[in-house]
Amino acid sequence: MSEELQALSAADAAAAIAKGDLGRGELFEHYRARAASDELNAFTWVAESMPDSVDGPLGGVPIAVKDLFCTEGIPSQAGSKILAGYCPPYTATAVANLEAAGAPILGKTNQDEFAMGSSNENSAYGPVQNPWDRSRVPGGSSGGSAAAVAAGLAPWALGTDTGGSIRQPAALCGIVGLKPTYGAVSRYGMIAFASSLDSAGPLTRNVTDAALFYRHLVGRDSADATSVSFPEPIALPTSERLDGITLAVPAALVDGDGIEAGVRDSFEAALESARGLGATVVSCEIPSAPYALSAYYVIAPAEASSNLARFDGVRYGLRVDATNLDAMYTETRHDGFGDEVKRRILIGTYALSSGYYDAYYGRAQRVRTVVASELSAIFQTADFIVTPTSPTVAFGLGERTADPLAMYLSDLFTIPMSLAGTPAISIPSGLSDGLPVGLQICGPAFSENRILGAAHALERAIGFDGSSAWSAL
Repeated sequence: MSEELQALSAADAAAAIAKGDLGRGELFEHYRARAASDELNAFTWVAESMPDSVDGPLGGVPIAVKDLFCTEGIPSQAGSKILAGYCPPYTATAVANLEAAGAPILGKTNQDEFAMGSSNENSAYGPVQNPWDRSRVPGGSSGGSAAAVAAGLAPWALGTDTGGSIRQPAALCGIVGLKPTYGAVSRYGMIAFASSLDSAGPLTRNVTDAALFYRHLVGRDSADATSVSFPEPIALPTSERLDGITLAVPAALVDGDGIEAGVRDSFEAALESARGLGATVVSCEIPSAPYALSAYYVIAPAEASSNLARFDGVRYGLRVDATNLDAMYTETRHDGFGDEVKRRILIGTYALSSGYYDAYYGRAQRVRTVVASELSAIFQTADFIVTPTSPTVAFGLGERTADPLAMYLSDLFTIPMSLAGTPAISIPSGLSDGLPVGLQICGPAFSENRILGAAHALERAIGFDGSSAWSAL
């Protein structure tokens, strides 16, 4: 019976529970046992038993939640020593919405500290291993969520994406990851990294599960002034063809150096599949793309330096006692923050400092405006922009930790969409040397239904099978 439960998608499990063919407690205990025996370090906390949950359209299918979300009475540590053991007095809106739809919390997932990383090696609670090859990274920063879903430790998971932190680990772990339109999902209760970029979204086994999950995330929240009402209901995708759809490929970006041959081959095969479904594939240019990465790594650290100022040892989290207040601030942050977080705080503080604001932060924001304008222009003649999600497959643990620039280049394809605030999805497009490759599909703001439809059609045509990542666990 456990193999049958494991083979069920989240949507199928919800349907089976609704029909009375499967008990909610039975499903929860199946996943609780798997999560509790986690060998990948994907979880930082696992529920001891099924929490009280309401009846709802998600049917009692449990969720894994990235540890960047506040969850009342449950450790919410953001992958950082400075928040070790912190249990908030309230629950993030995104999590509360899923609970209200009938999805109980299975556990909290490991992540790069404060979501700063592309490999999940920056966590104070140790690195997460990729279920396809345990010597490799799962991607980041939502690496724990991606690994848990790919390994069958959870049916689906909630993650966050600031510069690619849902899409890149989804690609490296061979699952589906959706970054929403900025503002479509409330950020209230999500521990802030870069407030103008942070988004919450699903990591799932397939596109249908992503749509079902996302349906209960979107919506205006009075507690988040940047949230907006989604203009239409999120539909479960049924598309099997791409007739009349135009896909734009940024030629200079895709043909550039640093893209592994196997990734390029998988991408080209995915484009052929799209053509076979009736899509037209055209070339496009994003002239500002070479500058997007640099702009992001000014804007995001600048906002982080402001957001992380609240972690001072006074109100919550770690406090290192010292002889005076300034020394307490210094020692607490010295001991509580990891190297990557310190690096980004220093970069961001410098970029915002007197005499440098216009030269760095102001100029980066202008680049951001240009990127958004160029993407908008492409969407006047094409339905979607498509790229590989990551320029490489999962790299080895420790391979890039001493080279921050090489690590940052992992987000080459995902950052332009983050700067523009547009939605994008990553779906598996195949394997390269036995490791998953991701395909990214990006559309204009609030085009999630259309993106999910196109992704569903391509998913069916590609026929990726990720079961080998969880069948041995």
